[in-house]
Amino acid sequence: MARQNISTGSKWEPLIGYSRAVKVGNMIFVSGTTGMGEDGKLVGPGDPYKQTVQAFKVVEKALARAGASLKDVVRTRLYVTDISKWEAYGRAHGELFGEIRPATAMIQISKLIEPDMVVEVEADAVLPEA
Repeated sequence: MARQNISTGSKWEPLIGYSRAVKVGNMIFVSGTTGMGEDGKLVGPGDPYKQTVQAFKVVEKALARAGASLKDVVRTRLYVTDISKWEAYGRAHGELFGEIRPATAMIQISKLIEPDMVVEVEADAVLPEA
């Protein structure tokens, strides 16, 4: 099967050695994604809702580059720094995936790479077979 690595041009991708997403056959795996804007600045420092929305916007763009959309997502994972704010993370996820309803997990972690980051998301998608 052919493999397609998808990059967003982030400074972190070559430094750490990863792709924003990888497409193999009809499957797409999107790497851990935070709420960084296109300008390289964090959207909504400390804000769980805004960061979750922004992170999934980045995921959505990566999926589009692989020929997919949010409707093709079958699994998401949210790594959060404060599980007591689950409703804010969940509201953002629900607004995007309420009708799609992928399998998901929300896991509390101790911290992310920058102090104001409060969420990192992953997504897996499957394209319909031709």
